[in-house]
Amino acid sequence: MEQDIRQRTYSYRNIWRVAYPILISLVMEQMIGLTDTAFLGRVGEVELGASAIAIVYYMVLFMIGFGFSIGAQIIIGRRNGEERFRETGKVFWNGLYFLLGLSVIIITASELFSPMLMRHLVSSEAIYDASLSYVRWRLPGMVFAFCTCMFRAFYVGTTQTRTLTLNSIVMVASNIIFNWILIFGHFGFPALGITGAAIGSSLAELVSLIFFISYTRRRCNKVKFGLDNPAVFDLSELKAMMPVCSWTMIQHVISISTWLIFFLYIEHLGERSLAISNIVRSVSGLLWMILSAFASTCSTLVSNIIGAGREDKVMSLIKRILKLSYGIVMSFVLLFCLFPTAVISIYTDIPDLKTAAVPSMIVMCSSYLLTVGAMVMFQAVSGTGSTRTAFRLELAALVIYTLYCTIIVGILKLDVAVCWSAEHVYALALLVFCFGYLRSGKWKNRKV
Repeated sequence: MEQDIRQRTYSYRNIWRVAYPILISLVMEQMIGLTDTAFLGRVGEVELGASAIAIVYYMVLFMIGFGFSIGAQIIIGRRNGEERFRETGKVFWNGLYFLLGLSVIIITASELFSPMLMRHLVSSEAIYDASLSYVRWRLPGMVFAFCTCMFRAFYVGTTQTRTLTLNSIVMVASNIIFNWILIFGHFGFPALGITGAAIGSSLAELVSLIFFISYTRRRCNKVKFGLDNPAVFDLSELKAMMPVCSWTMIQHVISISTWLIFFLYIEHLGERSLAISNIVRSVSGLLWMILSAFASTCSTLVSNIIGAGREDKVMSLIKRILKLSYGIVMSFVLLFCLFPTAVISIYTDIPDLKTAAVPSMIVMCSSYLLTVGAMVMFQAVSGTGSTRTAFRLELAALVIYTLYCTIIVGILKLDVAVCWSAEHVYALALLVFCFGYLRSGKWKNRKV
């Protein structure tokens, strides 16, 4: 899909051609979390519950780099739409250098401070030990993960999204093999449990990076996009990227941090409630990755279409993406609600745990009536280059979300199913804020 952006009408077919490779890649990436949860759900409830805390804790740190790459993706999309193709490579190289340095800093800081932080955040000794073990072995893989983020930003920003499908298949296959060997102990390896899940995921990140490097060297038009020779680090280029990238960094970190707060509140309700929430989080991840494919497509196409000088087509593009998103996501929501036990059985074989998780899963699924619209519109706001505004809008929604969680989970300590209604509150707030901003037209004529 590399026809001239200026001639593109963005029909449903063209939107789907960009979205479906992203969707498949996200399905494959979600399989990594599904694999970890499914395997650990057969080890024990402590490991299953600890992985909820540990994975979200890791994601908070990961989102620092991932958020930066989303900002870089927006800039690459704008340059691609403007047909300044070699400058997309310049953004890629400088972003890659920045993320490599950032990963080393984060890993070092985590090793120094994570034990102290986890001790204050987690009340259960068993959960603490298991969570810390996962984090310590998962963090080294962040070097590979951050590099992979920049490759993903480049391929999405230039709408070469089919590459993501192949990469994700390789990554998931590697993760399944490594986890099966290391969690349960096969081929002479010791059974490492939750530590094995962390090591396996880190090794899968390395395999993913090797694939991207090899694919780019052999299949990408390196001369056209300025990837033929590594660019010299340019501090002025990085500074020019920061007005967009810094806000997407902050926004993603704060966004996932509220998830960590939610799970820490849930942890104080007991190990069973935490195990239930981890299962529901994983099921939600299946719906989230479908939605994320369309939201990410919305962001990059909005950026491309504005770069091509077609601001008048932005709102009609968003409407088309919303229709596709609702049609596909809500079909899966209906399926999950009709067969909840079958879906939950993917993650655990503990009978009473499966039964206890059903109400929470139904509540979570119903939130997607609002979440679909909220996320597509939010990514549309980011795609316009108004990342500072997008941050402010989500921050306002997250304040409301956190207050609601504090009341119903932290203070009232209501049933875990009721606690999941916090997703409705967050989505509604974000939907209202983003819709109002897009209707205002304040995003027009913004330079990136």
